[in-house]
Amino acid sequence: MTNNDCWVNIPENSDFSIHNIPFGIFSDASDTKRVGVAIGDHLVDLATAAQLGLFDHLAIDKTVFTAEFLNAFIALGKQKTTAVREIVQQELLNESSVLKGNGVVAQKDATMHLPVFIRDYTDFYSSIEHATNVGTMFRDPEKALMPNWKHLPVGYHGRASSITVSGHDVHRPMGQTMPPNAEKPVYGPSKRVDFELEMGFIIGKNTGLGETLTTAIAEDYIFGKVLLNDWSARDVQKWEYVPLGPFLAKSFASHISPWVVTMEALTPFNVQGPKQEPEVLPYLKYAGAKNYDIHLQVAIQPENSKETVVCNSNFKYMYWNMAQQLTHHTMNGCNINVGDMMASGTISGKSEDSYGSMLELAWAGSKPLKMNDGSERTFINDNDTVIIRGYSEKDDIRIGFGEVRAKILPAKQ
Repeated sequence: MTNNDCWVNIPENSDFSIHNIPFGIFSDASDTKRVGVAIGDHLVDLATAAQLGLFDHLAIDKTVFTAEFLNAFIALGKQKTTAVREIVQQELLNESSVLKGNGVVAQKDATMHLPVFIRDYTDFYSSIEHATNVGTMFRDPEKALMPNWKHLPVGYHGRASSITVSGHDVHRPMGQTMPPNAEKPVYGPSKRVDFELEMGFIIGKNTGLGETLTTAIAEDYIFGKVLLNDWSARDVQKWEYVPLGPFLAKSFASHISPWVVTMEALTPFNVQGPKQEPEVLPYLKYAGAKNYDIHLQVAIQPENSKETVVCNSNFKYMYWNMAQQLTHHTMNGCNINVGDMMASGTISGKSEDSYGSMLELAWAGSKPLKMNDGSERTFINDNDTVIIRGYSEKDDIRIGFGEVRAKILPAKQ
């Protein structure tokens, strides 16, 4: 099976190869939201595919494909969602497919929407490189990591209502900060808006209150992954986070990519994670390769200028993997629901050009980054667009996520 076997043209190095088939929610001229899958520069309307009878033997209610979110589709379970993905895949390889001339839409003619209704959102802090960099900046470099960091996946419960999809611009947040050497705080626009390069995973199966998972089965509860820009207002955060952690500095906006790439599509890119020392507690031990080799890139595009790539990182660097994160999330009996999103935390690599935030790349403002237009950045300026891209590639298989982009507009004062 190759891209050349597909009757829809797939450009070279397309994120949306025949091996991918990610799910999303789109609308076109009819303004009706419905479920689609991406293929090359096009998408397949699954509502149309269902009307054509392609999924009749699966006994799926056709209204699932005309829902405003993927939640009902995901809730069908992996046996059926995987079957739908494989049917579409085979139809795209079938020159006699009933889909030819029916339900194939150019992505440029479609509007993408938030793919899932996210009832709950948890953000982890699982990159040892990122945690070490931040600890080195703000604490004793010899004690950069807090005592608990290597014993459990640190996380906090975030704000789900302000998660939006790529392309929706956001205003610079207002907030309370404590300027250096000031005697009292001030109120005004954040001067240190930052991106955070992250990935999110979407929960695909409910648990009940009191139920716990194990690392052996945790990935059965993960439907797929998205790119995530988890914006931060660093100056607001520095003042407000003690003693309870992130609040308004994080809740003003988070952006995700519109296509959810399934875990099945990502299976060829499993890799071993970093060695965990000291040895973790028994409930966090796992077998097999649980990390994923996903190349990640961040670019900043000043208004009316070309973009500048500021970061090249990889999801494989994560110290705590998704199975451990989800297992730990449920170890106290906390229930999870279809559509919930868990975020990785900022993904930084070992080299300076792989750091996943401006806080690290410009080292708290002490090392400005030069843009292609000659300007410099220590944090994100008004009217800058931040673009995050991601893909996995091995042999002749490429699986991509597209991009998540958003512009920081001037503050509403």
